[in-house]
Amino acid sequence: MKLKPLADRVVIKLVEAEEKTKSGIILTGAAKEKPEVAEVIEVGPGGNVDGKEVVMTVKVGDKVITSKYSGTEVKVDGEEYTIVRQSDILAIVE
Repeated sequence: MKLKPLADRVVIKLVEAEEKTKSGIILTGAAKEKPEVAEVIEVGPGGNVDGKEVVMTVKVGDKVITSKYSGTEVKVDGEEYTIVRQSDILAIVE
């Protein structure tokens, strides 16, 4: 089964948080809670949403940062995904 988001929605999959920093410091559970980095799996077409024209700026494969409790979590074929609005994405990680 494949998820195809509508309008300004984006399907993302969380990327595991790093347990060590580049210098080798091991992070505790509290240190790696927020923000969360995710990979963009599918992107909706954008278009007219709530009377405003929305142009999608994220693309499949981008790594993005979202707030911890944004979006709707779904499980498809044993994999967990989150569906968020593009406006819920805080940043693209380069």
